[in-house]
Amino acid sequence: MKTEQGNPDELKKAFWKSLADSPFLFLQRKNESGTAVPMSPQLDKDANSSIWFFTHIHSDFAKLGAVEATFQGKGHDMYARFDGTLTKETSQERFDQFWSNFVEAWYDGGKDDPELLFLRMDLGDAEIWSGEMGLLNVAKMALGMNVHDDAEEKHVDKVDL
Repeated sequence: MKTEQGNPDELKKAFWKSLADSPFLFLQRKNESGTAVPMSPQLDKDANSSIWFFTHIHSDFAKLGAVEATFQGKGHDMYARFDGTLTKETSQERFDQFWSNFVEAWYDGGKDDPELLFLRMDLGDAEIWSGEMGLLNVAKMALGMNVHDDAEEKHVDKVDL
């Protein structure tokens, strides 16, 4: 059995594109599965290893610190699990960059809502899988043939986002 993994740079690029196309993920405080909720990350293509979230001050994420995220792309073409650290984002420029009607719909007081909290997640290690099996592998699966090696070529573990 092969043990080599996929190309980290290619999978990272595919991950970011997939996340931008389907911007929802599950976020939870590290080792606290009961805090897992769907969130909409705010992405900046020029940002270096960070994503942002708007949330409420009463959210579990207001405690800040270590978090874990899981992601599934549209059409099941991409999967990822990654960790990071939440901190309060204080940049008004960054806040204004991500504010939109879609965000405002969650906060009765708009940008000045006293319960609004803006967070930055500094990203750590990730594990990424491409769900694109291709026609040949689908045919192999239909015939009961092994596709493990081909799937492993579309997977990378412990990659920095």
